[in-house]
Amino acid sequence: MASESQRERKDQFMTSSGIGVQRVYDPASIASTDSYEEQVGDPGMYPFTRGIQPTMFRGRLWTMRQYAGFGDARQTNTRFRYLLEQGQTGLSTAFDLPTQIGYDADHPFALGEVGKVGVSISSLLDMETLFEQIPLDRVSTSMTINAPAAVLLAMYIAVGEKQGASGASLSGTIQNDILKEYVARGTYIYPPQPSMRLITNIFAFCAEHAPQFNTISISGYHMREAGSTAVQEVAFTLANARAYVDAALGAGLAIDDFAPRLSFFFNAHNNFFEEVAKFRAARRIWARIMKEEYGAQSKKSWQLRFHTQTGGSTLTAQQPDNNIVRVTMQALAAVLGGTQSLHTNSRDEALALPTEESARIALRTQQIIAHESGVADTVDPLGGSYYVESLTDEIERQVKVYMDRIAAMGGAVSAVEQGYMQREIQAAAYETQRRIEHREDIVVGVNAFTIAHEPEPDLLRVGPELEEAARARLRDLRAQRDQTAVDASLGRLKQAAQGDDNLLPPILEAVRVYATLGEICDQLRSVFGEYRPQHW
Repeated sequence: MASESQRERKDQFMTSSGIGVQRVYDPASIASTDSYEEQVGDPGMYPFTRGIQPTMFRGRLWTMRQYAGFGDARQTNTRFRYLLEQGQTGLSTAFDLPTQIGYDADHPFALGEVGKVGVSISSLLDMETLFEQIPLDRVSTSMTINAPAAVLLAMYIAVGEKQGASGASLSGTIQNDILKEYVARGTYIYPPQPSMRLITNIFAFCAEHAPQFNTISISGYHMREAGSTAVQEVAFTLANARAYVDAALGAGLAIDDFAPRLSFFFNAHNNFFEEVAKFRAARRIWARIMKEEYGAQSKKSWQLRFHTQTGGSTLTAQQPDNNIVRVTMQALAAVLGGTQSLHTNSRDEALALPTEESARIALRTQQIIAHESGVADTVDPLGGSYYVESLTDEIERQVKVYMDRIAAMGGAVSAVEQGYMQREIQAAAYETQRRIEHREDIVVGVNAFTIAHEPEPDLLRVGPELEEAARARLRDLRAQRDQTAVDASLGRLKQAAQGDDNLLPPILEAVRVYATLGEICDQLRSVFGEYRPQHW
């Protein structure tokens, strides 16, 4: 009963962003000077506080897009097909660390990491295996890839071509968000300026050749995983989004030609009502930025479409079955916040890659929310709640303070180069850990309600034999391909990188003749160099 007495003595209740929580809320709690109609409006109408579609989940459920990838392409293809058979409605691909930083499986830097935290992809041959018996013109695929996003996108397009599917028929998303890599995640290759060039090259190429593909998923997820607050997550994500828009405009693209294909990626953590309000506030802020600041005319340019993943950093190795409850709450917050697609983490992810059983439970969590809870039967069911509307307003206010500060620094790229976002996230992460260690915040099973002896769960492990098999496949590929064609395509890519041409056509040419991921990225490294972070 100690926890009860602690709550009785607690004189300040706060959200995870430090927003004070009142005892009770009433109409006076909503601070906005705008009318309710101007501030909130109807679902499907500007500023989209209540959702981007008038009917939301009454018309169509969110995409259930479970994140998957481990081992080699064959193993992940098996998991993909299993999840589709179990009712998943979209694919989401995790790549291993060598792939994420542009190295082949046989590179010395890949030693010990092949297939460990995602699938190993070194060539078009691997990509063909990954999507074997999966019709790309009928399945939407998300790929969590950033620095080498152009190469993986080219491989995906080439696989579609081999299946008889044109680029115009392909749908999905590439993350392609390099700024948050410098801030929070670390899988960068090139310095910021050439990285931004690659991103705008992708915008332009897809606008013409793959118009249904979301060309970027501007991510707050990884900043939240690194320790940011909910407010920082929205502020830094939207500041980065501004930088991408500015870069695209600077490259000569028209706002309404690329903005409708921008998408976002947010985290869902445990503070339930703050998370719901965070999503509502993010939609409203972005709508106003696009309409009022950039003058976009298309309604689709104003709409913030986002994918949500439940919070990996909230999962505990202790009593892992408790994570099922955490994920359920987080998924429900995402749904009530109006997400367009959702990944639910598996209970064992604090310990290892998810087993098939754990992945199935995670998917079933979404399906139960969708079909048994009733929360999808009406649009924005928490809209009008004094508490939720007050939180939405306060999150918007605090986000704007951060965004104005970043704008005064010269924008997100400059703020990243100065280490501003990094320092803010580090301070927030430190405060969160301090509160847990001092038991100011309770984490069930970690600093309260612990048990002495926990049974060892069954875990999925990737063995070292997989790495040698990947090396052997690469040896065979290099022996069998047309090396003259490969060398010629890589030469043309390097020449294009030295000029101002769009790099997607020469990358696609190199992919088609089975140049490897590492060979292509090395050509770009030779021109662009590699990013080396400063220490603040």
